[in-house]
Amino acid sequence: MSDRSDFRALPWLDSHINMETGVGMPARPRGAPTLERISILLKYLGSPEQEFPAIHLTGTNGKTSTVRMITQLLVAMGLRVGAYTSPHLERVNERVAIDGVPVDDEMLDELLYAVSLVERSVGVDPSHFEIMTAAAFRWFADEAVDVAVVEVGLGGTWDATNVIGADVAVVTNVSIDHQQYLGTTVEEIAQDKSGIVKPGATLVLGDTNPALRAIFEARDPDRIIVRDTDFGARNNVLAVGGRKVDLFTPDAAYADVFIDLHGAHQGDNAAIALAAAESFIGTPLPDDVVAEAFATVQSPGRLEIVQRRPLILLDGAHNVAGAQALRSALEEEFGEVPRTWVLGFMSERDIGEMLDAFGIGEGFEGVLVASQAPTPRAHDPQTIARVAVDRGMPAERIETARTMPEAVSAALLAAPDDGQIVISGSLYVVAAARTILVH
Repeated sequence: MSDRSDFRALPWLDSHINMETGVGMPARPRGAPTLERISILLKYLGSPEQEFPAIHLTGTNGKTSTVRMITQLLVAMGLRVGAYTSPHLERVNERVAIDGVPVDDEMLDELLYAVSLVERSVGVDPSHFEIMTAAAFRWFADEAVDVAVVEVGLGGTWDATNVIGADVAVVTNVSIDHQQYLGTTVEEIAQDKSGIVKPGATLVLGDTNPALRAIFEARDPDRIIVRDTDFGARNNVLAVGGRKVDLFTPDAAYADVFIDLHGAHQGDNAAIALAAAESFIGTPLPDDVVAEAFATVQSPGRLEIVQRRPLILLDGAHNVAGAQALRSALEEEFGEVPRTWVLGFMSERDIGEMLDAFGIGEGFEGVLVASQAPTPRAHDPQTIARVAVDRGMPAERIETARTMPEAVSAALLAAPDDGQIVISGSLYVVAAARTILVH
């Protein structure tokens, strides 16, 4: 790379280790987890992470939706808000946004070029996620955001985002996921996630398991507010096009709030988001701000309706807890009818556990299209089909597809016009399907 004109930003970014997709992963682990690489990048970029206050989020499920909700609330309050989320659905630009608008190609190229210069000059070997984190923080500092709402990539303690000193830490929930990195029990996973809680911060704790409380208290936050005790969602009921909930926080109550998203779990996410926004602002939010924010929030790929006849829903449920939440939402909002499922799983998932959580096996009356997520980390469709048969599903109602166009076509052929197609199991499956169905 001799000068700026020779630099190709996305190919350069994609040449780095990517834990999310498995691309470029070394045969052996890189050693103990560390924040050294991201710290070096940021130091030579001028320590941008010190230039803005932050709200830092971790949890097993609901992080991205909650980030979007917090962002909407704070934007409606007149703040300039950076948001950092992962993974993206269609374009890497989606991960980095200000006031809900993703970074444009020209600016992303400029930010990545700046990171590449640091990599070359100091010899650090960052990952794809570390590069994007550094680029995001540099942009937020350059644009003088009033606050950055930052989602962890994995866990908390050793996640690259954990170089920020957030005044408000948010834990959406804790359940079993990513055991190979975070631990095999909820206590071990909570321990890792608790690492984002800095001494003196406010912790918005969305997990209600009392056995985990001491783990988070040990991080010495100045204040802990807990869902269903200090804040929460009551009367979380189905409404046309979404949910209607009564929300309460430590200092306020908001009745009949419409949320333009599907699933009862979005009511809990809304309560967490509102508690986090109020903790950051330091005061209750006006009723009209809350109403506007939740009525306009969007979270693509999360129980998203992309077609009506047949009804096609996309949901990135990628672990057992997420699959169970999706199944409950479908039963409540979309009826107990035979469905055509398009499912693909990452290789670290237990296929049997995921199928059980989705309710697919003996007694399942719909059609399963076993698909393959477009990543080296994906389970083979034939393997998914075999496990479904082992679970008691008739083989004649199972199809396999190697590519997402094949899977979508098979589902459309199988589903009647008044039927339902649900595409899930991995955000990579959802992203590939969304590219076909939305554009």
